[in-house]
Amino acid sequence: MAAIPTYHYPQQGKLAVLGAGESGIGAAILAKKKGFEVWVSDYGRIADDYKKQLQDASISYEEGQHSEPVILEADIVVKSPGISDNAAIVQQIKDKRIPVIAEIEFAAQYTDAKLICITGSNGKSTTTMLTWHILSQGGLNVGLAGNIGRSFALQVANLQYDYYVLELSSFMLDDMEHFRADVAVLLNITPDHLDRYDHKLENYIDSKFRIIRNQRPEDLFVFCADDPLTAEGLKRYTPVAKKLPFSLIERFEPGSYLNSDNEIVINVPNQDTFTMNINELSLQGKHNVYNNMASGLVAKAQELRNTTMKESMGSFKNIPHRLEFVACIAGVNYINDSKATNVNAVWYALESFAPQIVLVMGGVDKGNDYEMLRDLVRTKVRAIICIGKDNSRIYDSLEEDAHIIVNSSNMRDAVEIASHLAQKGDTVLLSPACASFDWFKNFEDRGNQFKEAVMDL
Repeated sequence: MAAIPTYHYPQQGKLAVLGAGESGIGAAILAKKKGFEVWVSDYGRIADDYKKQLQDASISYEEGQHSEPVILEADIVVKSPGISDNAAIVQQIKDKRIPVIAEIEFAAQYTDAKLICITGSNGKSTTTMLTWHILSQGGLNVGLAGNIGRSFALQVANLQYDYYVLELSSFMLDDMEHFRADVAVLLNITPDHLDRYDHKLENYIDSKFRIIRNQRPEDLFVFCADDPLTAEGLKRYTPVAKKLPFSLIERFEPGSYLNSDNEIVINVPNQDTFTMNINELSLQGKHNVYNNMASGLVAKAQELRNTTMKESMGSFKNIPHRLEFVACIAGVNYINDSKATNVNAVWYALESFAPQIVLVMGGVDKGNDYEMLRDLVRTKVRAIICIGKDNSRIYDSLEEDAHIIVNSSNMRDAVEIASHLAQKGDTVLLSPACASFDWFKNFEDRGNQFKEAVMDL
């Protein structure tokens, strides 16, 4: 394993944590174990199970406010990725030149494990889980963290892994300065969260490319050579790490490509070549071929055996809320894709299924451009059922292309309407393209309500 990195942040003194969610609680517990005097502050309400963890660790906390005098006395601040840099308290902290870092960067200082970091606008949860599954099945001592599972910091505090597979959102990457990925994976870049990036696509591209920040020549950069916005970013950023591109169009050696026999081919220097027919993959669809290529390149670079990789890639079951099969009722398949919170994810979902599709979509619009969906809506979608408080942009963009487009009053109503409109052989697909916070607690709550409504039909 590599030596534990030195980031030159304060290693003792007062540490404040902003945000008492999964990442904040983990950072607080790790900081306490490392000897910091810890204060946790959340402007909202702290969940009861997180309060108990803080109490059990004898960590002081507050909720419903940010006590500026206490926070501004800190020597270092760990900030939740959900808190914007433009928040007033963050600006005050930075004005006092107090270091503000992410939980991931804070925790990385205290582990010598190899860090495999995965980002992308779409597919990162699936690819993170798939990569972890392959490495685990291959016998490696590997943890799963980041934007998925238990917090990285909590695992560093309480467990000992040789590898971590970390799903990193752009918000997480924004708060990283000295963090280094041993293996950086960039799946794709499509417009998302542009409200957080001054509605400038180049700012969002810059955020995603922070995943290669601080990499060394011996590290790896795995990326999709077919993705146009990744190609745009590569005009401005020159990776120092060894490049492992993957593509369905071009042949890359080293890298991964699709041969004329519909086989994924994976070539990594000093390793035997891996091949697998795409029909044998447990995850089907064009986007999942890309996901398997990325995971396969990571696994092969860790010297896993071909038989282990093939077994793992053929047996993996996808995560909940991402193209999750719910039930087949009266010949109609119901699919929960609640994690599809941007337009490109919906495009991938529609591309994965045959006509006819009854599409359930809508919610908190993030400045979405629905233009890319028009052809698929026209050719594959029987009806669109809107969920959420305001779906005017969906109507404005897709009304001319949709055969039927209607509103619903809640998720149960949406599922009942879908069941009446769908015919035998159809697919009812929840793939919202939007955030969930108008009607639901989060995308998991939205997906669970969909599943419950389906099972009650």
